[in-house]
Amino acid sequence: MKVRTEAACQACGAKMPRWVGRCPECGEFGTVVEERTGPVTPAAHVETTPLSAHEHSAADRVPTGIGEVDDVLGGGIVRAGVVLLAGEPGVGKSTLTLQIALALGTANEVLLVCGEEAPQQVRARASRIGPIPEGVRTLADPELPAVLGAIESSGAEIVIVDSIQTIFDPEIPSAPGSVSQVRECGARLVRAARDRGVTIVLVGHVTKEGVVAGPRVLEHLVDVVLNFEGDRSSGVRILRALKNRFGTTQEVGFFEMRSDGLVAIRDASAYLLADRCVGLAGSMLAACMEGQRPFVCEVQALVDENKNPGIPRRTAVGVDQIRLPLLVAVLNRHLQLPLGMFDVFVSAVGGVRITEPASDLPATLAMLSSLSGVALPDDAVAFGEIGLAGEVRQVVGAERRLAEARNVGCKQAFVPHNVAATMKGIEIHRLRHVRDALALIQNSC
Repeated sequence: MKVRTEAACQACGAKMPRWVGRCPECGEFGTVVEERTGPVTPAAHVETTPLSAHEHSAADRVPTGIGEVDDVLGGGIVRAGVVLLAGEPGVGKSTLTLQIALALGTANEVLLVCGEEAPQQVRARASRIGPIPEGVRTLADPELPAVLGAIESSGAEIVIVDSIQTIFDPEIPSAPGSVSQVRECGARLVRAARDRGVTIVLVGHVTKEGVVAGPRVLEHLVDVVLNFEGDRSSGVRILRALKNRFGTTQEVGFFEMRSDGLVAIRDASAYLLADRCVGLAGSMLAACMEGQRPFVCEVQALVDENKNPGIPRRTAVGVDQIRLPLLVAVLNRHLQLPLGMFDVFVSAVGGVRITEPASDLPATLAMLSSLSGVALPDDAVAFGEIGLAGEVRQVVGAERRLAEARNVGCKQAFVPHNVAATMKGIEIHRLRHVRDALALIQNSC
């Protein structure tokens, strides 16, 4: 029986001859995916093994030589493991994997599958990064049989595929990057990693919603899923683990994009506060956490009179866009501030993205400071979540946040009232409600 593809709806199970954007049976959008069909394999009799009979061994890791990457991975890449590195176009995925290849190529055989660039382009970029070891080889053929053959013949220990969306199997009658191609090619490469003991790094794209392009089964197949993110207008890049079978997902890595490649930022707080101007209204330091790593950044706010008729603007850059209107509504309701007549802009300076609710309190203090025109103390830091009733709620990692704040020279901290942590050298101000935050601004006048 010839192998073919058909489309199926993941919501209702309806079958159709080709892919469509909307399922004609249930009417759902984006639920139809291509599936590969073939002959049914009869069941076979196999012997099972007790779990206790298997030998336990620690994961054999290979350090990449890039400290931030090794921290996120838990000490390095694992042999016979598969890593999926995803990120937006232009964020620096190819540069990061090329630096990993150059670092590993001195002691390992590395195969770089160039699906998106010609080897000459990769060579030109590599010459700007540093010396090119002899252990790095390239392959410019994106066909899956050629890739599998090169893995077998080259004796490579680490294989980097840039990107999985460009690899295709000629036996599947669909375009490269389609659901069936990505799923089948990903499964075959994972199987090759297991059978040959080869470490494979797959580079993947993300959609405009920020999820990995292609079928979600790809994320289930691999051992590690890394997300590389950052604002292309700034130099800061953040590497975080979304899945890690061999370690924690609580570590992140900070990088700066330069002309000669990505440079690790070991002291993120000092880097983010290097250009800070003191004595300005609308500025507040925020003690944030990315996984288990604390850092301090500046949150700025601008509250300006809305001179144009219509709905006032609520713009958030680097902070949660959904939480900004919530905070404005809390201030309007519980402090009776006429923010409906003002445009409100809040930004996390330096190109970072703060997704945790601990940025609520510093953002609120920055908005109150901008509205009143009163500058807050330059040596003060804040963290805390704000509820709909206006209460200031506790967040995790208070001691780590305070310790990082002390490292950057902070002398005061505005924290939730139920935070029991103390820190030598920092005066703690505990706030129970947003009314306490307003009183703080009024006392500074």
